[in-house]
Amino acid sequence: MKQMAKPSYGLIGLGTMGSNLALNIAEKGHPIAVFNRTVDRVDAFHQEAGDLAPRVVPTNSLEAFVEAIATPRNIILMVPAGAVVDQQMAVLRPLLGPDDLIIDAGNAHFEDTNRRAAAATAAKELFLGIGVSGGEEGARHGPSIMGGGDQSAWQRVEPVLQAISAKYQDQPCATWMGEGGAGHFVKMVHNGIEYADMQMIAEVYGLMRDGLGLSAADVAPVFQQWNQGPLKSYLIEISAQVSKAVDGSTGKPVLDIILDSAGQKGTGRWTAIEALKLASPVSVIDAAVAARNLSSRLAERQAGEGLFGASPTAIANDVLTLELMENALLAGKIACYAQGFVMLSAASDEYGWSLPMPQIAEVWREGCIIRSTMLNDMAEALANDSNLNLMFAPYFADKMQQTHDSLRQLVAIAISHGHSVPALSTAIAYFDTMRTARGTANMIQGQRDFFGAHSFGRLDAPGAHHGPWGSN
Repeated sequence: MKQMAKPSYGLIGLGTMGSNLALNIAEKGHPIAVFNRTVDRVDAFHQEAGDLAPRVVPTNSLEAFVEAIATPRNIILMVPAGAVVDQQMAVLRPLLGPDDLIIDAGNAHFEDTNRRAAAATAAKELFLGIGVSGGEEGARHGPSIMGGGDQSAWQRVEPVLQAISAKYQDQPCATWMGEGGAGHFVKMVHNGIEYADMQMIAEVYGLMRDGLGLSAADVAPVFQQWNQGPLKSYLIEISAQVSKAVDGSTGKPVLDIILDSAGQKGTGRWTAIEALKLASPVSVIDAAVAARNLSSRLAERQAGEGLFGASPTAIANDVLTLELMENALLAGKIACYAQGFVMLSAASDEYGWSLPMPQIAEVWREGCIIRSTMLNDMAEALANDSNLNLMFAPYFADKMQQTHDSLRQLVAIAISHGHSVPALSTAIAYFDTMRTARGTANMIQGQRDFFGAHSFGRLDAPGAHHGPWGSN
């Protein structure tokens, strides 16, 4: 029997994402060596690979793993972000040659990736940090891939990464974003937008459930219908599926037995923190992160209900209509994405990345969690002006003109009936701020100058000025 040639690729970390990514690579015709710190997992994975097993080379030690890969080696790390990545690289590097490439495809913080990339450059070693989005299904059948690091290293592995990526009308959803941690930064912002999108959908679901009294089974066809229009997206699609699912053991809707305490892995929080550093507000994402944190405070919320009474009250269906909610959600979504892309533009300037803004929208069109029909229009808008706030691009400005009143009305109705809609209310506040030429910061500047002599600018004269506070 003809022996298989040594693979050019190896993967360390056979958790859910790593296992599926390895199978994806093998399925696309590329043999791959695999290793896992828990060695028993390697043999189990090889047996589970089925018809793809002949393209998988299982190894039981790091030395055997490295030896199994042809030079120059391309080694993908799918291990937990943080110290584990550094530990894995520290034991792996001495076994590698100067042309061997390490690719961190986990959910690393971009600053860690910047540090690792700088260290690799100084040592004349090759390193990439790539963001991979799409969850278990995306890893197996086609994720969205956001590359960062040495461009020549990216070009070396680009054909394989594009082959395994999702496709939008045959265009691969895999692009190099820039040096250092650029790829992981873009993935971080993607996840922040994901938090906000999910929160706004949850808020609208809450209005249907607690405001209109709709059952989970009633909610499902609403999301299904919305998924045929401008809100068409992966998250709306799965919201319909989640709403109609029935628990096998109780016969109840799954939504009705899920504890309302949302988990998180921290990437949304990272986005909010970095946005503050960049002075590029992502207030809708901030609200979504805060909402997840508050959701975990079950005992406090129960005590609050006991003290003040339950908050949400019923709303007449001629006041709160499904059309109003659909339009409001569309406006909120546009505002959220606009904030995310403005943040990416600010980071591009701050870190000297020259992030390819239209290509970011294109990479997100398939394979990732926030994929939606709007991203194609966003890519076109950013191609015309990559630094423009998307709310001001002609296509989306028209959409906002059509829908912002719905968002305002929805928020007003929700608040007046005791429904918490933090992300949606923040979205309309952002829109109103961004369309107000003269706001109220003049009062803040007056206060700052009064108590701290911080000075202020004047409308009628250049330079820094102080008020006549001492004479008052």
